[in-house]
Amino acid sequence: MSKRVAAIDCGTNSLRLLIADIDPASRELTDVERRMEIVRLGQGVDATGRLAPEALERTFRVLADYARLIRDTGTTAVRMVATSASRDASNAAEFTQGVQDALGITPEVITGLAEARLSFAGATAELAAPGPGHPEPPYLVVDIGGGSTEFVLGKPGAGAAEAADLAEISVDIGCVRLTERHLHADPPASQEVAAATADIDHALDDVAAAVDVLEARTLVGLAGSVTTLTAIALELPTYDASKTHHARIPADRVHEVTAELLTKTRRERSAIGSLHPGRVDVIGAGALVLDRVMRRFGFAELVTSEHDILDGIAWSIADGG
Repeated sequence: MSKRVAAIDCGTNSLRLLIADIDPASRELTDVERRMEIVRLGQGVDATGRLAPEALERTFRVLADYARLIRDTGTTAVRMVATSASRDASNAAEFTQGVQDALGITPEVITGLAEARLSFAGATAELAAPGPGHPEPPYLVVDIGGGSTEFVLGKPGAGAAEAADLAEISVDIGCVRLTERHLHADPPASQEVAAATADIDHALDDVAAAVDVLEARTLVGLAGSVTTLTAIALELPTYDASKTHHARIPADRVHEVTAELLTKTRRERSAIGSLHPGRVDVIGAGALVLDRVMRRFGFAELVTSEHDILDGIAWSIADGG
């Protein structure tokens, strides 16, 4: 019997909702509704250590809309996960109270490693079916967020959030954090890009020490920076998730698009039809993370997934975990 659940992912940059019907017996997940709003909850957190009042206001306004949609669709269970920005903030209690007022539940402020496991579960569920042309395991799942990026190495069947045989690490090189730290000019100056690159490369040293990346046969990329870069690489006139999901993008094309984004002005980036307005200022940093990952670890190709931590959260509700 299917169960209608709602999963909410509150990241540093975006606030997303998935309402889905899940049948645990057949392992099928059917979308009822997917929503995404750029709320920039992590605005200034890296510098101030606090969630800005205007960022909290934006977040609570969208949560009120999500709460109405959850009620209207007859959803029976809700889980909200809050990630990097709310982990770092000194005024997290204010955030928690606002969520309780809007949704009637307490947000789970999870660790980066728990976030990584949920992302892996959501991203790999559809990749496990054998067949010619299917991406080969083990998979390195890379989730580029606003404040942090998660890396998880594993095989099909190890995607449950409680799985013990995954290797994972979370590092503080998200697109918002890197932009606020380094990329200030319009377009970013070469020395700013060099500083951001050095920051990323230093974090990738930690990744290489924690995860045996060379075991991976397939790189699976998640979240808005990856899916947006994929849409640009495919030259889509407007964003179309049905075309970006499971698209394969060569490393050379990732590098080309990244270089273009980092040399464009904000106005020029705003003219890209597949680029959400809320990502205009941070897409260069997000693309740079992906490009450095592929170059550092020698991946010839990216497999993009539109299914990520939201799907993992939804499965965790249905599975009772």
